[in-house]
Amino acid sequence: MVSRTQLAKLGLFDAKVPRYTSYPTAPHFGGGVDSGVFSDWVGAVPAGAQISLYIHVPFCRRLCWFCACRTQGTQSDAPVAAYLEVLKAELAMLRDRLAPGVTIRRLHWGGGTPTLLTPEMMTALAEATAEVAPFSDPYEFSVEIDPNEIDGPRLDALAAAGMNRASIGVQDFDSEIQNTIGRIQEFDVTRDAVEMIRARGVESLNADILYGLPHQTRERITETVQKLLSLSPDRVALYGYAHVPWMAKRQQMIPSDALPTPEERLALFDVARRLFVWDGYDEIGIDHFARPEDGLGVAARTGHLRRNFQGYTDDTAEALIGVGASSISRFPQGYAQNAPATSAHTAAIREGRFSTARGHILSHEDRWRGRVIEALMCDFRVEADEIARDFGVPHERLMEMFRAADRDFDGLLEVTETGLSVPGPARPLTRMIARAFDAYELDKAGHSPAI
Repeated sequence: MVSRTQLAKLGLFDAKVPRYTSYPTAPHFGGGVDSGVFSDWVGAVPAGAQISLYIHVPFCRRLCWFCACRTQGTQSDAPVAAYLEVLKAELAMLRDRLAPGVTIRRLHWGGGTPTLLTPEMMTALAEATAEVAPFSDPYEFSVEIDPNEIDGPRLDALAAAGMNRASIGVQDFDSEIQNTIGRIQEFDVTRDAVEMIRARGVESLNADILYGLPHQTRERITETVQKLLSLSPDRVALYGYAHVPWMAKRQQMIPSDALPTPEERLALFDVARRLFVWDGYDEIGIDHFARPEDGLGVAARTGHLRRNFQGYTDDTAEALIGVGASSISRFPQGYAQNAPATSAHTAAIREGRFSTARGHILSHEDRWRGRVIEALMCDFRVEADEIARDFGVPHERLMEMFRAADRDFDGLLEVTETGLSVPGPARPLTRMIARAFDAYELDKAGHSPAI
């Protein structure tokens, strides 16, 4: 067992480490990828390919204080209706650039709060998406649903459009915590939303909860998890709350002195983790849990688990195309991000061009380092032969890197001639271990990325 003293010594409680939903991570994106490059990458998607599509709706009826996402509050439907017209124009541009026969394997509506759209808006957006490309067979259409911002007619519209997976945000069911983070969402409201979702034949359900919230204790997170388990979600994301009030100004409403210490955060995570495992969920990577029969559980067992901007996924499509302000796309050639501000995104689309503002063209080194990091994050092991075979990296160079990482982490890792693995007791350090293979983070910190 790794002691808390050793974890502290290795920086677990004070290091700022990326979540590695991409490599390089978004803060390292820069120039060199513009609307022309993005358009070329879309046009290079092969005829008949299956793609994933993410549509971003950056509006909320209320702005939760804990949230650091790019969203804007609105009590009127007018800006949402105007934004919908922009999305429809952007989707039409995308349709015109894609090769024949492309189908949509995965579709996700995120935000913000996509369920603040009226039923008519939802239907119009679904129809515009269908004109880009039809669904594959099988397909997955998931929507982020705010239980406070959903009703029967909107769920009817989503079900008619083909939604077959719903994702609900919970955060925490404790009333004091909800008041402190500006997110009032009673358990009964959440339960009723889940029942309405399932009544429409949508059986696949995701849920997000947070640990590390103000006033959160072991007893309170236990109660929240037990209430969530009563709803029987298929998969759960257990994210750590990131308190960054210098970046997300609304977080200044949250009292810093009410936050748990880093050591207490780890204990909160472990309490929740044990409850999910005891209830029969498989542990997926560092912060997800899934029923064994869920696609995420199957992917973890069969070696097909991946990372994308929503976290862990079983989606293996080569291209994930982001639509809407701030959306990020991933292609075999690299990453492209749309203009973050709704105004700049709108202006670009109205001028007849994609709003790509920045991105990153992947180098050969990016590809193999990205695969090493993804393997660590998903499987807690890296097979040297796989990296050598797929990317032509000399086996001995990889072994030198693995041995160096093991030294950096006090011999807690397992290094054999076949590769590197992270034993169970060291898994809280996984993101930090992954950073040891991140040339951009090492360079930023003043260390040599040459190994």
